[in-house]
Amino acid sequence: MSSAPSHDLPPAHAGAPVAAPAAIPVPAPAPAATGRGGAVTLLLGTVAAAALISSGLLWQRLSAIQEQLARQSADSGAQAIEARTMARQAEELVRDTAARLSVAEARVSEVALQRSQLEELMQSLSRSRDENLVVDIESAIRLAQQQAQLTGSLEPLVAALKSANQRIERAAQPRLAPVQRAIGRDLDRLTRAAVTDTAGLLARLDDLVRQVDELPVLNAVAQAASTKRLSTGPAAVGSPPAPTEGMAWWQATLQRSWEVVRDEARGLVRVSRIDQPEAILLAPEQTFFLRENLKLKLLNARLGVLARQFESARADLTAATVALNKYFDPASRRTQNAASTLQTAQASMKAAEQPRLDETLSALATAAAGR
Repeated sequence: MSSAPSHDLPPAHAGAPVAAPAAIPVPAPAPAATGRGGAVTLLLGTVAAAALISSGLLWQRLSAIQEQLARQSADSGAQAIEARTMARQAEELVRDTAARLSVAEARVSEVALQRSQLEELMQSLSRSRDENLVVDIESAIRLAQQQAQLTGSLEPLVAALKSANQRIERAAQPRLAPVQRAIGRDLDRLTRAAVTDTAGLLARLDDLVRQVDELPVLNAVAQAASTKRLSTGPAAVGSPPAPTEGMAWWQATLQRSWEVVRDEARGLVRVSRIDQPEAILLAPEQTFFLRENLKLKLLNARLGVLARQFESARADLTAATVALNKYFDPASRRTQNAASTLQTAQASMKAAEQPRLDETLSALATAAAGR
């Protein structure tokens, strides 16, 4: 705030009383006007004194106002200096803050860029992890299928599906939920599937191979005669004959000899019905090859079971059944046992086919494709 003008008043005499002006000599009035002149003089003196007093008071007030204005001016100057100092400090603070803000913005932009790169990296790692998980599960399931085909057991498949289900649960990825549902359905189907005793089936086929040499053919006359001789009595060959009651020993010997000759003569001619002409026309030296061919069919069926080629194994067993019914004696107990064993083996191979995991493999292929 600026100070008011001082009107050219000397500040040194601001508080001193003002001296009265010197009296001007007046000529002595006349006696008549002496009284009025004294009153006027007195009045003028009073007015002059009052004017002087008021002037002094006014001068004092002006001095006080001047001093107040001077103080206010000094205070205003100090405040202006302080305000300029504060403004300078504020300006420096603003510049410092702007510099820091620019640095902070640069760091924020850098952090945002790093965050976007990190998110992309995490997404890439997540996708890569999911793809690796899908590939590992598919490889484990296919390996379990091969083990199940080799061993004939469903345990490798069940263990692989359970392990895959646990890995998908730990991954907690929504895009793998269809795979988990498909695995659950395949697990239910595997638990309901029947398990075939492959070892027992192979043992039955081996037993059939061993029995082929003992099976009687349809045109085996010697075999029929020996069978009839065994059914006539339990006496062993070479044992001493029992004496016949009421007859001499030579008569009993002649009777037994006659019976033997009669049985042999009857065995020379045998009348039987054979529906297959090929069986009666089979030469004795061809019987060996017939038995060997039957063994080969059974061994091929065994290899088909080991290789899990059930269609080929069933075809070989069907051919073996046809040969057994065509060339061998159906009235023999051994032939009947072999035929029943073949039927049991065929029924076991029909149930030996393992359920396929097409649903799980299809879901894994869809997840691997990213759809």
